[in-house]
Amino acid sequence: MPVYLDNAATTPVCPQAAQAALEAMTGGWGNPSSGYAPGQGAAARLREDRAAVAKALGCTPQELYFTSCGTEGDNWAIRAALEHGKRKGRHIVTSAIEHAAVLEPLKTLEAQGYEVTRLKPDRTGHIDPAELEEALRPDTVLVSLMLVNNELGTLQPVAQAAEAIRRKGCPALLHTDAVQAFLKVPFTPAELGVDLLTVSGHKIGAPKGIGAQYIRQGLRVPPLLLGGGQENGLRPGTEPTAQIAAFAAAVRRWEPEWPERIASRKEYALKALSAVPGLEIISAGEAPHICAVSLPGYPSELLVRDLSDKGVYVSSGSACHKGKPSHVFAALGLPKRTLAGVLRVSFSPESTQADVDALAAGLKEITETRIAMR
Repeated sequence: MPVYLDNAATTPVCPQAAQAALEAMTGGWGNPSSGYAPGQGAAARLREDRAAVAKALGCTPQELYFTSCGTEGDNWAIRAALEHGKRKGRHIVTSAIEHAAVLEPLKTLEAQGYEVTRLKPDRTGHIDPAELEEALRPDTVLVSLMLVNNELGTLQPVAQAAEAIRRKGCPALLHTDAVQAFLKVPFTPAELGVDLLTVSGHKIGAPKGIGAQYIRQGLRVPPLLLGGGQENGLRPGTEPTAQIAAFAAAVRRWEPEWPERIASRKEYALKALSAVPGLEIISAGEAPHICAVSLPGYPSELLVRDLSDKGVYVSSGSACHKGKPSHVFAALGLPKRTLAGVLRVSFSPESTQADVDALAAGLKEITETRIAMR
């Protein structure tokens, strides 16, 4: 059986989500905006599904807007914050280890005259809250800081950022990409103190193509699109009821004890992988499901390919890099040999100790083969 340990990239669609999508497509296919019975039935299901996702996120259904993915949500949050603060300034604070869905829009904004401060992490992959507070200015209109780093599994100081914004009387809105945090670490938007928060369904067993955006109640933001008025006029377009039903089903099936189960698999993996000759632990990560390791001197793309040939699937970083060097690992200032051999390993509730043993055995075999060839 294949061993899949790249759950930070995506997760298999769970049976409950697939069934919910099928039912929505074949039985609840009405347009939720229609006034007749099939449409109203779809609208009722949509309200139930929105409430389920909102409850899991810890917000009201009125604060939750469905999107197509995390990238859309991140882009929308940035645009909304800048429009909200357009008379207050053109300065943005973020980190150097954000997802490309944040960093790439900010590059474009710099070309338009915005100033972006990118905070560098320490060697462990954490942003210093004191440095973040020092970076805030009277003209800072957006702070975007991810809650869990998608390649390191490190928790970032989002709640401390909210406190710093308040202390300094800064006009900035606070956004967090919580795609890797949702259902994995405990939080609510209110506890974090954020104005905008982004999540995605395919990291928890829902299909690709569905996400959600939290917008703090009372915060007025421009619509992402202009159209028929769906999603309270902020994200119009006929709702993808099948994907939404699948997202809600994946949320409903999530068990409270699963993060602890996932964490135990990662703890077992860190011990098992430490026995691989020459392997270094780059980040154990506070989140339960992600860690990063390296085999210095072994190109990570070759490691990924050789492991794949053995039926073991891990990545060399975010799937969005598509073979390019990871800016996240580079930001840690790792030696070149270490940086070249980095692997990200990420777990799900279905991950087993046997999966970990297969990964460790595969890496040992690769190192032993290399030694024998010398």
